Amino acid sequence: MHAPNKEKSDDSIDSIYKELEQVFDNFPKYHMKILLGDFNAKVVRENIFKPTIGNESLHQDSNDNGVRIVNFATSKNLAVKSMMFPHQKIHKYNWTFPDGKTHNQIDNILIDRRWHLGVLDVRSFRAADCDTDHYVVVAKFRKRLAVSKQAAQRFDGERFNLRQLNELEVRKQYQIELTNRFAALENLSDDEDINRAWENIKENIKTSAKESMSARTEAV
Repeated sequence: MHAPNKEKSDDSIDSIYKELEQVFDNFPKYHMKILLGDFNAKVVRENIFKPTIGNESLHQDSNDNGVRIVNFATSKNLAVKSMMFPHQKIHKYNWTFPDGKTHNQIDNILIDRRWHLGVLDVRSFRAADCDTDHYVVVAKFRKRLAVSKQAAQRFDGERFNLRQLNELEVRKQYQIELTNRFAALENLSDDEDINRAWENIKENIKTSAKESMSARTEAV
């Protein structure tokens, strides 16, 4: 997103936020939503804004876009993570006025509050050459992917008694089965579909286990 600056009319700014709200509301409710962009928003550090922006904003005054971004984030249960991490000022601001003295923190990252702890850090880097008068804003993000119950059942439905591998004859038989089956995979072409190749590998491991160990099926 790129929000108009204060030189634009209120109508044009209202139009941008109306369109943003429509797009945002059309996303499925439980999908993670992250907004990135130049919001031209300066927000002052105030206790009333702290739940939404934290306490690390660079600015001492708010502009109209700053109020708008806080109101939007609050109404959509978002956190403005780009203002929440303690850094030196040179790692907070992401745009410098042509006078070289005025610095602004106007590029922002917003995320659903239910996911906001997954954002580990946000800071600016001044050395990157990206053909822009803005500095690069980098976020570190961590998300744990959940495995559905159905997927777990498909994956774990069949198990083998691995203790049998402690027996020398069983272990040798398993090694022979693996060697023979994987030798056949060496003839695969380089353009073989990666997903199909992985399915072949899994199937060969499973078949080798079936041939050398007794299998047991468990309900998950």
